[in-house]
Parts: sequence; C-alpha cells; structure tokens
Amino acid sequence: MRIRILVIDDEEAICEILKFNLEKEGYDVDCAYSAEEALEMDLSVYTLIMVDIMMERISGFDFAKRVRNNPATEFTPIIFCSALGAEDDKVMGLNIGADDYVTKPFVIGEVMARVRAVIRRAGMTERNATAQHAADAIPDGEPDVVYHGLRIDLNQKICYLNDEEVGLTRTEFDLLLFFLRHPNRIYSREEIITQVWGDDVVVTNRTIDTNITRLRKKLGDYGNNITTRQGFGYGFKETH
Repeated sequence: MRIRILVIDDEEAICEILKFNLEKEGYDVDCAYSAEEALEMDLSVYTLIMVDIMMERISGFDFAKRVRNNPATEFTPIIFCSALGAEDDKVMGLNIGADDYVTKPFVIGEVMARVRAVIRRAGMTERNATAQHAADAIPDGEPDVVYHGLRIDLNQKICYLNDEEVGLTRTEFDLLLFFLRHPNRIYSREEIITQVWGDDVVVTNRTIDTNITRLRKKLGDYGNNITTRQGFGYGFKETH
C-alpha cells in the first residue's frame, strides 16, 4: 500500500505546488479546496493530512477537531500549513493534536523534510505500510502497557484509567507511553522532544508544558506520578 496524503487549502496554487512536490517524493496525493469538501471524503484512507487554517466556512482548527473526534481518524497525523505564524497559533494547533505546524510562505524543502519526519514518527514508510495492514488482521498484537489501574492498549491505541477509556490526543498518548516505558527518571525537554516529537519538529517549551498539564488532569490521581524537576524536566515516578 502506498502512502496517501490529503492536502486541504482554498488556494489552488498552494495545493498544486504541494501535490507536485509530494508526488515527486513518491506519495499518492489528493487535494480538497475546503474543509467541507474534505469532510465528504473517506479520511480514514490517508496516512497524513495537510490542512490550511484560514478557510471560509470551516477553519483548519475546527476541521482538525472533527478528525480527532472521529475514532476512524483520531490518530491520523495532521500538519497545519498556515500564514498564521504567532506562537499562540502554533501552540493552539499542536494542542488540538496536530503533529507539526508549517508557516507560509514556506520553503518546499523544509516542508518535505517535515512530512518525512511526521510519517516516520507515525511508523509509516513505503516498506512497512503493507506490513502494518497485514498485522492488523492478526489477532495477537502487542501486549498492553500497564501500571496499576493505568493501561495502554497498544493495538487499539486507547488509554484506560480503572477500565474507563481516557480521551487522549495523539501527543498525550505518545507522552504517556514514553513515560510508562521509561519510569523513575527525569528527562529534559530536549530528550522528550526527541522521543515524542522527533528531531525534525520545532516544539517550544510551552507546548511541552501545556501537553503535560493536560495529561496530568486526564489521569486523575495518576497525574501525580508525572513529576517535575525545576530546571531539569519531567518524569514518571512509580509508587508502591
């Protein structure tokens, strides 16, 4: 199965530029010229969605929220491509659950590098895309990651708190999984960025702090296990 990318932008020229360059990279690319048009499509077939923010009726932010609230697409990587370049806009986009944020006017080489990085982080490459779909048909998958009443189902990509499902964004899910797999150690923000976002993505300290604050609130009493060491970073402390 080839990697499929959906580009959503109300500027046809932007769509054509991205489509041309993405297809040169070997991806299958479709374009939609509004969020409304995209929402009429089967979004579950795409490996990655690239979306503008400032569109007439449904904004890119609102579109991304709908994608994240749909079980069929809640983990589909999203890259915002927008002329909104303020830090607050970027933080909002990442907090919604986007995997990256590219500011217009962009350098096409940088965009292609960010696309490759997001696809790599999502675990999708041309070589393993078919293998992943084959693995989905196999009943036995990866074992759950469990800490007392906290459980991550790696096959369904769901977090459970005392057997109740917890609604996590993709970033929150990846953060928690990283902490549970590497407990009892403090990691710097730079180390967390490398492990959760990847080296190719620009992430601010505020973005990390915001995602961890939100994650703590969603985990109830287990939120207290995510510890802060001022001047050093964050970690997950096991208690008995």
